[in-house]
Amino acid sequence: MSRFLSASALLLLAAVPAFASSDDAWEAFAREVEAKCLEAAVPVLDKARAAVDPFGSERFGLAILSGKAKGADGTVAYLCVMDKQSGKVELGSELTADVVGVTVP
Repeated sequence: MSRFLSASALLLLAAVPAFASSDDAWEAFAREVEAKCLEAAVPVLDKARAAVDPFGSERFGLAILSGKAKGADGTVAYLCVMDKQSGKVELGSELTADVVGVTVP
């Protein structure tokens, strides 16, 4: 019984760093999605803000961008996707307030 408990305790202790590094990896992933999406929005949005899905989909990092449309007065939103394999980012088309209401804190 003692060997079983020792082995179980060792297994649990070995798993703790994996959980921590996994959390760190997801946080780094979300920061990467945010940075790349905000960079992609520079030509179309003034003072863009991003709401990032912390995990994305199986294949893509996902974010909703919001801000003032360049050269206009209205606030608009864009969907942003980042391919997890290549890191390539694409923006969807401009979504106006009558299509979708987005407030990014």
